[in-house]
Amino acid sequence: MIYPKIPLAQSIIEICLAKGITNIIISPGSRNAPLTIGFVNNPAFKCYSIADERCAAFFGLGIAQQTAHPVALVCTSGSALLNYYPAFAEAFYSQIPLVVISADRPQSKIDIGDGQTIRQENVFENHSLYNANLLEDVSAENDLKINVAINTAISQKGPVHINAPFEEPLYETVSELSVTVNTVAFANATQTISIDDVSEFATIWNNATKKMILVGVNEPNAVNEKVIEAFAKDESVVVLTETTSNLHHDTFINNIDTIITPFTNEDFENFRPEILVTFGGMVVSKRIKAFLRKYKPKHHWHIDSWRAYDTFGALTHHFEVNPNVFFETFLPLTNAIESNYFNQLEAVKALRKLKSEIYLDKIPFSDFKVFESVIQGLPINSHLQISNSSAIRYAQLIDIHPTIEVYCNRGTSGIDGSTSTAIGAAVANTKPTIFITGDIGFLYDSNALWNSYIPKNFKIILINNGGGGIFRILPGHEETPVFNTFFETSHCLTAEHLAKMYGLEYTIASDEVSLESGLIALYAQNDTPCILEVFTPTLQNDSILLQFFKELV
Repeated sequence: MIYPKIPLAQSIIEICLAKGITNIIISPGSRNAPLTIGFVNNPAFKCYSIADERCAAFFGLGIAQQTAHPVALVCTSGSALLNYYPAFAEAFYSQIPLVVISADRPQSKIDIGDGQTIRQENVFENHSLYNANLLEDVSAENDLKINVAINTAISQKGPVHINAPFEEPLYETVSELSVTVNTVAFANATQTISIDDVSEFATIWNNATKKMILVGVNEPNAVNEKVIEAFAKDESVVVLTETTSNLHHDTFINNIDTIITPFTNEDFENFRPEILVTFGGMVVSKRIKAFLRKYKPKHHWHIDSWRAYDTFGALTHHFEVNPNVFFETFLPLTNAIESNYFNQLEAVKALRKLKSEIYLDKIPFSDFKVFESVIQGLPINSHLQISNSSAIRYAQLIDIHPTIEVYCNRGTSGIDGSTSTAIGAAVANTKPTIFITGDIGFLYDSNALWNSYIPKNFKIILINNGGGGIFRILPGHEETPVFNTFFETSHCLTAEHLAKMYGLEYTIASDEVSLESGLIALYAQNDTPCILEVFTPTLQNDSILLQFFKELV
């Protein structure tokens, strides 16, 4: 076996191995050579080389998203580390475990004018669960810091930073280890909640006729079927989900904006819940946030093992347990209560469904029409990644098959690494992966295609409307040169030459007929990754979407 000669690098690598961190994303550099040598020459590690650090970090995020286990990111010193920050922040807010291992100069070399030398210690402090600032020499203190960092990433599901100073020479190797590392086990406590902890809340629940359950980003199959059925049977409960909730039942409201956008003030008041229960990650719908901030519930309970955000300015209690653990204790204490809360919303849901179908049948080829065709035509049991901005918002308006797993970077809701995340997720997930994206997000992250790991069954559906179409549906849109240049970012670019450069199959669609045939060809191709680029009319998309909400009543 080949090992780096530098003992500190040996310690980091051996502790990673002991902790089961075997997916290693490495961006080429010199200062991180001791780590690269050690990871790459040990067959226990699966190493990926991705040059662009921003893409590398989101690629690792995608793997960690699917495996629910930390992925290590390894980079050289200087500005390389800063390029990890967008994915690092996403991991923090989406509760995804990442371990950033940055090579650094020794402390004596900082701020003396050396190239690629910055103040790396605590650089992610605002979003890091733990910062292990190591000393150059091997020590029990260093080992403890490395252990604590990795244990924190695992137990608290989030990003940590290990900063390791290395002095030259960097490329020397040895055939035997010169260190014996100390590993520290982390306490994986079983989560429990007692009847005493929830009994007073059950009393409140049993006296309320309007209970709303709002589910944000959620892992597939994360909620027990018994819990789902209990929600569905309670006529005083309305369950609101989103595409990213990965939670399905015929009685649930899964198109929130379609339901509530046409509401009058009286409708909103009638819809105001007495109790709001939330779990899962971030919520996409701005309208439900605006509603609950104005028409606040009397009680808001959030269920999450680690964090609770007071999204609506109404949070009254945080249950620090897994939702299944909570409901398994809580639901046996609840009683059925007479209420028309669910039935009223069910009637609205039926009306909106009818109106939606009528509207979609008559609109011309546009973003909305494309999303209807694409989402309804997804293969069952597939894995869907969606980019941010318009793409994820259109997706909320279309019913999706319950066998399809849906993911989106909703922690920070940025467009910066959606493609890279999707590719990383496709590497870690055996299911066929489809990535739906808009043109600005795709172009912004085009270096995502610059790697050798894109699975052959990876599909990209790129909706190109010639700019940042979401800005056309926001208040303040005016057709001016300033808007077109600085907000919408109008362009005439396509993915054709990018696809050719990176060896992806490429086809286009520009109407319903070519879209239908393009989707058939896309799903029939499994020998090479593919891009289907769909061109839609820039100047019509916003009016078609805005008119949709007007015709729902």
